[in-house]
Amino acid sequence: MAEARSRILPPDVAEKAKEHVLDTLAAMVSGAELPPAKVALNFARFHGGEKTATVVGSNLLCGPAEAAFVNGMLAHADETDDSHSPSHSHPGCAVVPAALATGELFGIDGRHFLRAITLGYDIGTRVSMTLGGLQFQMKTHRSSHSVANNFGAAAAAGCSACLGTQQMRWLMDYAAQQASGIAAWQRDTHHVEKSFVFGGAPARNGVDAALLVHLGANGVDDIFSGSDNFLMAFGPGADPAGLVDGLGERFEVTQTNIKKWTVGSPIQAPLDALQAILQEHAFELDQLEKVVVRIATSEARTVNDRSMQDISLQQMMAVMLVDKTVSFRAAHDKARVGDAAIIRERAKIELVPDEQLERLYPQLVAIVEVKLKSGESYKRRIDAVRGTVLNPMSRDEVIGKCRDLMDPFLGARQAAELVDAVFNIESLDHIGSLRRLLQRS
Repeated sequence: MAEARSRILPPDVAEKAKEHVLDTLAAMVSGAELPPAKVALNFARFHGGEKTATVVGSNLLCGPAEAAFVNGMLAHADETDDSHSPSHSHPGCAVVPAALATGELFGIDGRHFLRAITLGYDIGTRVSMTLGGLQFQMKTHRSSHSVANNFGAAAAAGCSACLGTQQMRWLMDYAAQQASGIAAWQRDTHHVEKSFVFGGAPARNGVDAALLVHLGANGVDDIFSGSDNFLMAFGPGADPAGLVDGLGERFEVTQTNIKKWTVGSPIQAPLDALQAILQEHAFELDQLEKVVVRIATSEARTVNDRSMQDISLQQMMAVMLVDKTVSFRAAHDKARVGDAAIIRERAKIELVPDEQLERLYPQLVAIVEVKLKSGESYKRRIDAVRGTVLNPMSRDEVIGKCRDLMDPFLGARQAAELVDAVFNIESLDHIGSLRRLLQRS
């Protein structure tokens, strides 16, 4: 961890890291007018402190911990941010805000910033994978997303602060002491608590831990072993070897998914499947009897008829039927929940939790069957969702998604400049130079 800031990233890893930086920044920008962001921005306006760090999508400046907190909430204000299936976490929404805030504070360059982010993805995901990812969350009722992101944000912030080897040990200690979050976020109906658990709190905790150690705090030398250690508290059966498995050789940012659709992860494969069917077979909606969707049992629980429309499988599949696509705007248009055409098609969506598909997790597989009143039926199975590790989007596709998110808020020219800056980030002498491209008046 202490050496990460000076280690050259393989070209393919650097490319993926840039794509995830852009994807996360776009999530912050597009999330700036959603309900969680309104709460977070009010927090930023209320909170005093030194004005050193950028609050994305606004004209506000905050202290580094506060900016990380607000930007983390913006990054997960929606379902547009990235996800890492093996660890059952969303790394970008905490790692990028933590690295940005501390990077501005310490004046790091773009190359250092990219390496800090890559380290954050490597550390946070490995902690959660060691604990068991989704199974850890289901067994303990803790949030794997929050636990992973506490460590990921701390690692990124510690790298930005140029902490040494001993300091990194203490950094992990403080990250462990702040690891929290319970799976009750699944009952949040407005996405505000979810944004806090996934993004805001872990990003702030990571920055706080890094700054404490930078300013002289010490602690336990190895929080992962010895009496009363982290693994004893969170995962007594966990094998600590997982914490360093492939570290420095397997980069988890390359194992992280970028969402094609700005909706919950379990809905990605069903949308891919339904869109493919609609493109291959022409039929009118009044000919449609029903659409049967099979996904993993645990994923079905997450997206079954949720009140948040972008996490409701039935709502998003109905939008796909009517629009033949699902745009960011359509996924967040509350008025469409009551639209007669959407209600009519939503009633035709049948969600079937499938135990066989559950056994394939963390691979998100969906089987969608469209049945017509005539007796005809069309079926499509998606084993590799577009944007996932097994079926990645191209750079142009990632840019296209991010421009769709950012252009309405920043304007086409500024969004284009931000895209260019991210993909040429090695040329930035100070990561703070991104501020003019991330903010709006």
